[in-house]
Amino acid sequence: MQNNLFAMYIHVHVHMDILVEGILSKNKRVIAQTISKIDNEDPAAHEVIKKIFPKTGKAMTIGFTGPAGAGKSSLIGKLIPYFKNYGMRIAILAVDPTSPITGGAILGDRVRMPSTMDDDELFMRSLGSRGASGGISTSLRNVIRILDAAGYDLILVESVGAGQLEVEISKVVNLTIVIFNPNTGDNVQAVKAGLTEVGDIYIVNKADLDGSNTLYLTLVDLIGQSSRNPLIFKVSANTGEGLDDLTKKIMELIKTDDWKNKRKDKERTDLENELKTMVLREIRKKSLKIIDSNNAKVLELVKSMLDKSKDPYTAAEELSLLVFPGN
Repeated sequence: MQNNLFAMYIHVHVHMDILVEGILSKNKRVIAQTISKIDNEDPAAHEVIKKIFPKTGKAMTIGFTGPAGAGKSSLIGKLIPYFKNYGMRIAILAVDPTSPITGGAILGDRVRMPSTMDDDELFMRSLGSRGASGGISTSLRNVIRILDAAGYDLILVESVGAGQLEVEISKVVNLTIVIFNPNTGDNVQAVKAGLTEVGDIYIVNKADLDGSNTLYLTLVDLIGQSSRNPLIFKVSANTGEGLDDLTKKIMELIKTDDWKNKRKDKERTDLENELKTMVLREIRKKSLKIIDSNNAKVLELVKSMLDKSKDPYTAAEELSLLVFPGN
């Protein structure tokens, strides 16, 4: 038995070292394999993160958020050549919605960004949101760390088009770009849809369409003069209008003191989120174990809810005493 355990230990650690070496040597296949392990919550992936963490902290991360249909994928695809002109090695992460029923995701951004697929200097990966708050995959932070350690200078993250829940992306990336387009309907309502407090840059995409100037002026009027003083651009992924100016401004921003301070704030947020994830994982494991071993009590509480002798809050409080005795 001891020999088998030792052999297993050696196998796991040798495999982990191979993954770490592959990441640091920019091996795309190994990078993809490791991301899959992280996305599948493989415990071995946590050890990889510990090993590569000293090599992280150099990449710039930009989040693209906004209502569905705003043109996020198309805009990202068109910005890539502009960023490459600055010598950037680029990775793209597209977070797609996960079905709450099957747990599957369409992962369709590969279809919407065909120009990225044949470029050896680019890395693209779709991730399912897995029901995470704000449409952001719970594994996203660690995936970013892998790409950072692999030497990608710029990591572009496209989040799920989920309206007000989109604000969560600002807690993961260094710079948040919010995208609207003239076809969002009521301009004022679109601007107020939970996104006005998170953007560093606001973009009116599809500037070649009617109504783009009206939406631009609405943004300037409602949030352009706020205390945060965000930048507002009008661009067109279709014609290329404004893309060069947008890229130049982004490259200027990363050299400012505000950019450096935001990186510090993000590290604190990462620490808080990692702690929260660990605590919730342990609570979930303990709760499921206690519920499984106290099935009679669970059935009793369900029956009391059916006959209305107990409300759901009281029943949950009684059950919580099994999970947190003494509280």
